[in-house]
Amino acid sequence: MSDALYELLGADRVHATDLTRGPWDPGAEHGGAPAALLGRAIERVEPGADMRVARVTMELLRPVPLGELRVETEIVRPGRRVQLVAARLWAGDTLTVQALALRIRRAADVSPAVVSDARAPAPLPGPEARPGVRFGADRSFPDDGCELRFARGDYRAPGAAVAWIRLNVPVVAGETPTGLQRALAAADYGNGVSAVLDWDRQLFINPDLTVHLERDPVGEWICLDAETTIGDDGTGQATSTLYDERGRIGRAVQALYVDRR
Repeated sequence: MSDALYELLGADRVHATDLTRGPWDPGAEHGGAPAALLGRAIERVEPGADMRVARVTMELLRPVPLGELRVETEIVRPGRRVQLVAARLWAGDTLTVQALALRIRRAADVSPAVVSDARAPAPLPGPEARPGVRFGADRSFPDDGCELRFARGDYRAPGAAVAWIRLNVPVVAGETPTGLQRALAAADYGNGVSAVLDWDRQLFINPDLTVHLERDPVGEWICLDAETTIGDDGTGQATSTLYDERGRIGRAVQALYVDRR
């Protein structure tokens, strides 16, 4: 039994373990797992040593199955200052997730630092704050792949919430997750932690995820200050302000597809 989200099978192939399993379908992954995996792929595309990932937009085109998957990447827009990098995740011949990342050159002594005066997040609660609710009997991403502590709100309390999240396991076996990987994995929780609909009666699935990062995240924990709005036409949106333990790092937005469960 693996203690990582994915095991490498080759240069471009991975095996998704049961730690990627999501809450909606026991045979499909939580969106945070492939988000972190494609974030890893984007970081490894060269030339990128002096580039920072400033934005990632992902379309979750199909449910991502557990099992063997293939990752491909390409530089869509090369450049010394600004780059666009695409990453795609395939299950056999089916494209399941596609991502487009904006990378921007790091350069010292170009502009003065202007730090946001936005309020700090709620402090990280103690271990006893982890919700005592499981999404299933089997191992899964929200139950075992991550640790989640609510600073405000709860899965059982509908509405806006503040939650701290960290990966419990590596994205790929044998590797330490990077700040980008941790941020993307956590950002996909926005619609879950701030849910306003009944989990047992409704689906509120995000077919996309966009994350803007103001700087590189540091540390193991990522905080989401999240809020969900639902329209009367079967669509909605979840928005999250993202923090690490030093302060704000960016924002995440998810469009939501709503239906009866």
